[in-house]
Amino acid sequence: MKPVECENIEHPWYKVKDEMNKFEELTGELLACGTCLKSRLLDKTTSCPISTMDDLLKLSNG
Repeated sequence: MKPVECENIEHPWYKVKDEMNKFEELTGELLACGTCLKSRLLDKTTSCPISTMDDLLKLSNG
């Protein structure tokens, strides 16, 4: 399973979707590679909106 598919992980101990929601509630920002989302026919309705390389660079540079 690739990272852009993480919200679909189902595990009895690890509630990935819940943790993603908590992270966002604490003002965290989740971004996903636009190419990866598009190749899996996912769109901006997922938890991680489509981002560009520029978005990811801005995030890494604070």
